[in-house]
Amino acid sequence: MRKLLPLLLLLIGSGAGLGAGVFLRPPPEPGPKDAPIAAPAKPENLEYVKLPSQFVIPLMDGGRVGALVVLSLSLEVPEGQSDGVHAREPKLRDEFLRVLFEHANTGGFRGTFTDSANLVVLRRALKEGAAKVMRDQVTDVLITDIVRQDS
Repeated sequence: MRKLLPLLLLLIGSGAGLGAGVFLRPPPEPGPKDAPIAAPAKPENLEYVKLPSQFVIPLMDGGRVGALVVLSLSLEVPEGQSDGVHAREPKLRDEFLRVLFEHANTGGFRGTFTDSANLVVLRRALKEGAAKVMRDQVTDVLITDIVRQDS
């Protein structure tokens, strides 16, 4: 019994410490993957503007093109704003290419690139790029087609 009592106290103390650690641990901080996307108040009447040509993004592998990603994008805008999109299309394409190249260079199109978490990051970056060019006239950027062709 003398040898059993210290062992029993050690087990009880360890269990109590473990339980206290689990219950008193602070909640985890939300990361970029957990952060909700704040949706702005959208106008009732929206229209969609398909950008006329696709975006072709090379994926480099050891100094050569290892794959190509081809995307088609459409922009969601308040009704009547499609002319503004067409007028600023070259600037929008330039900004979208910058975002897409950056996404490719950080490995965003590697592996399971169509995973919803990866696409959320890409859509958010594209929407921020559209906001630089069009301010608040673009309510969303839609990826209508996406294909990766490995060589």
